[in-house]
Amino acid sequence: MAFFKKNNVSPPNAVGPVALGEAALGGLRGIRLRNTFQALRHRNYRLYFWGQIVSLFGTWMQITAQGFLAFELTRSTAFLGVLGFATGAPTMLFMLYGGVVADRMDKRKLMLLTQVIMTLLAVLTAVLTFTGAVRPWHLILLALGFGSANAFDAPARHSIIVELVGRADLTNAIALNASMFNGAAVVGPALAGVLYALAGPGWCFALNSLSFLAVIAALLAIKLRKRGAGSARASAWTELKEGLSYAFGQPVIRGLLGLIMGASLFGSSLAAIFPAWAVKVLGRDAAANGLLHAARGFGALLSALVIASLGHFQFRGRLLALGSGIFPFFILFFALVRWMPLSLFSLVGAGFSVVLIFNLANALIQSLVDDRLRGRVMSIYSLTFFGFMPLGALWLGETAEKLGEPWAVILAAGGLLLVSSAVMIITPSLRKQK
Repeated sequence: MAFFKKNNVSPPNAVGPVALGEAALGGLRGIRLRNTFQALRHRNYRLYFWGQIVSLFGTWMQITAQGFLAFELTRSTAFLGVLGFATGAPTMLFMLYGGVVADRMDKRKLMLLTQVIMTLLAVLTAVLTFTGAVRPWHLILLALGFGSANAFDAPARHSIIVELVGRADLTNAIALNASMFNGAAVVGPALAGVLYALAGPGWCFALNSLSFLAVIAALLAIKLRKRGAGSARASAWTELKEGLSYAFGQPVIRGLLGLIMGASLFGSSLAAIFPAWAVKVLGRDAAANGLLHAARGFGALLSALVIASLGHFQFRGRLLALGSGIFPFFILFFALVRWMPLSLFSLVGAGFSVVLIFNLANALIQSLVDDRLRGRVMSIYSLTFFGFMPLGALWLGETAEKLGEPWAVILAAGGLLLVSSAVMIITPSLRKQK
């Protein structure tokens, strides 16, 4: 189990809840509200932030409505896993090459292209739904389309942040990114649940297609310094191998990728079965599905704001260990309770924990990586994040179909605890990262 000590030289196998609590409280004493929005003093980041947050409201509405529509069409938890896998399968195929592309071309232009493609896909989803022509296989193909666009968008989206704010405000900007992502994850699913129940899923998809216009407008308004032509490029395969060799040759980065893999495979994939959980376990409807997503998003938003409020703090490794230590227990608690308020509480805790992992891992990797390799290394981060999530959705859906949803979630909690403990034992230097 991934706990940490009061000092950085303690043996990695010494654990203690007192030390864990003291480290957490020591960190919380450093919170300053004036630090929360430091990155917004940069004009380019302000444009990016507000454009993205509008778009993300629509994205979360689409994710929530699409999952419940798929369950209504099939009544199959296994199909929800297949749908989640289809969204992420292109990530495994194209994400690493997307990192090479992000290092080779203007990241802003690359993001404009991917956003336009995703707008068209959202329009198509809305049209199929409004006309009543939508079928399960349509949702699979559309998920593959969104996943393919995201495979090129994500490396550019992660690696462009340093160009918008510089290194000094990088951790704060990443925390604000998580804040806007998870703020949208609170409002978007809740709104989607209500809108779905009142007017149907088509309106959720239509609003998502309109929301992309905000981020497209923001990207058009951003002004970045032009990069020099640089020296002659090696082949894409050579550059890809260079990025892989760099990332996996660094013990800390390798350990961070391990934590992200575990959290994606056993933790974040939990959302794939929320529609089935709402109906089969809690006996509720589409509105409850939206609330489950929103509760997880609220916890994640709270966590991101705490990180942003800490400013330029020097104990990121200890907070990362905190998140990896408590995340499995919130998931286990979710598996065991059947009362809606307790289910929501457990998901708030899970959301808080997972953002400590993803947000701080992202910030630490970006702090360590060479600018020349940033796109490629962040594509490996994105592949680990987005690639293992659909695999998790696939095994979780199949396991839930065979053993029942509660047992599937219990097994996920056990797998997450095993991976996080192993990473912290093998790489004790993670806790010492500042």
